[in-house]
Amino acid sequence: MSAFAAVDVIRTKRDGGTLSDEQIDWVVDAYTRGDVAEEQMSALAMAIFLRGMTSAEISRWTHAMIASGERLSLSVSRPTVDKHSTGGVGDKITLPLAPLVAACGAAVPQLSGRGLGHTGGTLDKLESIPGWRAALSTSEIQSQLEDVGAVVCAATSGLAPADKKLYALRDVTSTVESIPLIASSIMSKKIAEGASGLVLDVKFGSGAFMKSLDQARSLASALTSIGADHGVPTTALLTDMNVPLGRAVGNAVEVAESVDVLKGGGPADVVALTVALAREMLALAGLDVDPAAVLASGEAYEVWCRMIAAQGGDPSAPLPTPSHVHVVTAPSSGVLASLDAYAVGVAAWRLGAGRARKEDPVQAAAGILCLAKPGDAVSEGDPLLELHTDTPDAVPAALSALEGGFTIASSAPEPGPIVVETIRS
Repeated sequence: MSAFAAVDVIRTKRDGGTLSDEQIDWVVDAYTRGDVAEEQMSALAMAIFLRGMTSAEISRWTHAMIASGERLSLSVSRPTVDKHSTGGVGDKITLPLAPLVAACGAAVPQLSGRGLGHTGGTLDKLESIPGWRAALSTSEIQSQLEDVGAVVCAATSGLAPADKKLYALRDVTSTVESIPLIASSIMSKKIAEGASGLVLDVKFGSGAFMKSLDQARSLASALTSIGADHGVPTTALLTDMNVPLGRAVGNAVEVAESVDVLKGGGPADVVALTVALAREMLALAGLDVDPAAVLASGEAYEVWCRMIAAQGGDPSAPLPTPSHVHVVTAPSSGVLASLDAYAVGVAAWRLGAGRARKEDPVQAAAGILCLAKPGDAVSEGDPLLELHTDTPDAVPAALSALEGGFTIASSAPEPGPIVVETIRS
């Protein structure tokens, strides 16, 4: 006979009470094993969404989800440090960042995910490289970290299985936006990876899940607190996601832009955020190295080539190109005053760059090139956006998503900093 009944745990949280450590441990374990029904966990998730959790509850919930599976033991000669982004539009930062930090002397075990909705997934982008594979065994991860210094791959099935099950439930019960559930989901997987330090890119704005700076700050505080409670030094950067990051949004187009960055070029905002996150990761790893200098030297690009080749990819192979390109032009002359990240993200998704359900396929060549960014002067008829797809029938829906997504005026507001705030555990 079990120590608890699910209905009592639900009632405690429904009525605004605090769940005990024992209640949390039991309900997470029982749900993972199938002893707590989906409808019961749905009710508890909604109660948590509406009532919230204390920091102690969030920390214990994270602990229980980590305990539901295995924890990687990464025995490598370099200090290990990881990075996680809460998701955005054009957010390809992992691609140049992992090889850059590895080139600076750290080991980066980057277990990544796939895109859902308007935000892209790192694995989807990398799978546009011919031959590259996302699924690695634990021994392959360990070997590549030692030999190359960086690995970007799918999480092994044994890591935090409670989170995988609960994440799918949250997606269909409108409880995704709960900060306690977001924070415990992110940190259970990251802590189970075994990295000794973690840097978080917590985004806010139209293209992010956290729409306001205050929401992002609350999430960052919860994340760093969990890291501290579990002995993993954690730093969170609050970054602006009102405008797409860089000029490429999609899969192959973001890989191409990342390679430009690694070769010493690329958009200034992508370079700036890559270097800012690298500095924080190296600080947690205890390495006194200037990532900007390493990026300029070309060493990071060499690590990129080795990292891609180690996972079966050909870093020199041509990337997929779309069968259809549609150009959106400026309706008037002036200055591009705004370019809404959410509108661009939804348009790219509709072109085939993303998925509505986890099992949906994505098009490697689909995406959008932002030929102008806010502050750029444009003349009537100038190309603003280049829509890439293999399904021309998708273009009207993408154009519909872009309606009202950009404005042309006589001037544009001065751009603010990408990194707005830093929170450390």
